Amino acid sequence: MSSLAAPTPPLRPARQDAQLIGLVGMAHLISHFSQLLLAPLFPWLKDAFTVSYAELGLLMTIFFVVSCIVQAASGFVVDRFGPRPVLFAGLALLGLAAWGFAASHSYWTLALFAVVAGVGNGVFHPVDYTLLNRKVHPSRLGHAFSVHGITGSLGWALAPAMLVPLTLAYGWRVALFCAGALAFVVLAVLWLNRAQLALDLAPAPKTSATGPAEHSFAFMKLPAVWMCFGFFFFYAAALSGVQLFAPEAARLLHAVPVDWAAMCLTIYMVCSAGGMVAGGFLASDPARCERIIGAGFGAAATIAIVIGFADIPAAAVPVLFGLMGFGAGIAGPSRDLIVKRASPPNATGRVYGVVYSGLDIGQAIAPLVFGTLMDLHHPSLVWLGIAIVQGVLIVNAFNVRGARRTPRSAPQSAAAA
Repeated sequence: MSSLAAPTPPLRPARQDAQLIGLVGMAHLISHFSQLLLAPLFPWLKDAFTVSYAELGLLMTIFFVVSCIVQAASGFVVDRFGPRPVLFAGLALLGLAAWGFAASHSYWTLALFAVVAGVGNGVFHPVDYTLLNRKVHPSRLGHAFSVHGITGSLGWALAPAMLVPLTLAYGWRVALFCAGALAFVVLAVLWLNRAQLALDLAPAPKTSATGPAEHSFAFMKLPAVWMCFGFFFFYAAALSGVQLFAPEAARLLHAVPVDWAAMCLTIYMVCSAGGMVAGGFLASDPARCERIIGAGFGAAATIAIVIGFADIPAAAVPVLFGLMGFGAGIAGPSRDLIVKRASPPNATGRVYGVVYSGLDIGQAIAPLVFGTLMDLHHPSLVWLGIAIVQGVLIVNAFNVRGARRTPRSAPQSAAAA
C-alpha cells in the first residue's frame, strides 16, 4: 500500500455527519429498491409479455452482469470526477429505467431497460463509501456503515411492499411509473442538499516517501483487495441462498406451514437490520472487526447447521431465522470497515468498485448452485452450503487482516500500522 496515510476527515458537528449519512442512506435505499423492481411483478409480466420464468430470470441476470461491470469501472470515475455527479447520474438512470419498464410493450424493450437499470445501480457502492470514508469522522464510521446497511435492507423490503399493492389496485405499469417517480423524488432531495455531497478531490501525490506515485491500477496488486473481493463474493452467495431458497428448504425439512415459511425471510431481514444497529456500536473499535465478523457469522453458520440437520419443531424455525439474521447483521459494519482499512489513499472509489463487484458475481452464480441442490431434492445440503460459505467468510476476514499487515517494505509497514 501507499506509504502515505489517507487524510483523516475533520471532526464536524454530529448533525452534519448525520445529514450526510442520511442522504447517502436514501440513495442506497433506491439502489436496493431497484434490484427488486421486476421480480415481485413476475406473475403479471409473464402474462403480459407471454414469456417464461426463465426468460424473466434472464432480465435479472442482465441487470446484475451490467451492474458488476459498471461497479468495477465506476470507482475510477468517482476517484477522477468525484462522487456527486456520478450519484446523480445513477439515480436518474434508475428512474428512467423504471419508467422505461412501465412503457415497455416487448420483452426486448424490458431487456434494454434492464441494461439501463444495471448501469444506474452499478455506481452506488463506490459513491457511497467514498463519501462516507472521506467525510464522516472515523469515530462515527461504524454507525455510518450500520445505517448504510439498514437502508439497503429497507430498500429490498420496500419494493414488494410498494409495487404489489399498486399493481393489484392500478396495474403493473402504474406501479413501475410510481417506482420511477420515487427515484426522481430522492434525486431532487439530494440535489437540494448537494452542498452536503460535495467533496474536494485532493490530487494524488506525485511522489511519496518511497518514490514515485503508483499507477491508478496499482491497488489491484494488493492481496488484501482481492481477499475483500472474495469476501463479498461469498457474502453474496450466502445471502442469495438465504433469500431465494432457505425458507422453502426449511419448510420441506420441518413441515413449516406455508405462511410461516413466507414470513421467515422478513424476520431474517428485520433482525439483520437490528444486528446492524448493534454492529455499528461494536465496530467503533476497528481493531476488533475481524473478531466481530467471526462471532456473527460463526453464530449464523451454527444455526444453519441446526436448521439443516437437527430435528426441531416447526415453530422454532422462524425464531432461528431471526437469530441467524441478527448474527449476520452484527458483522455488517465491520465487513465494510475491513475494506476501508485495505484501501490505499486516493483509491477509495476504485477499491470499493472492484471489491463490491463481487456481490453482483456472487448473486449471479450462487442461485444456480443452490437451485440445483433444490432440484435434486437435497434441502439439507442447501443449509450445509450456506453454513460452509459463512465459515469461509470468517477465514477470509482474518486473511484480509493478515494480508494487510504483510509489509512490502519497512516504510509501508509503518504506514499500515
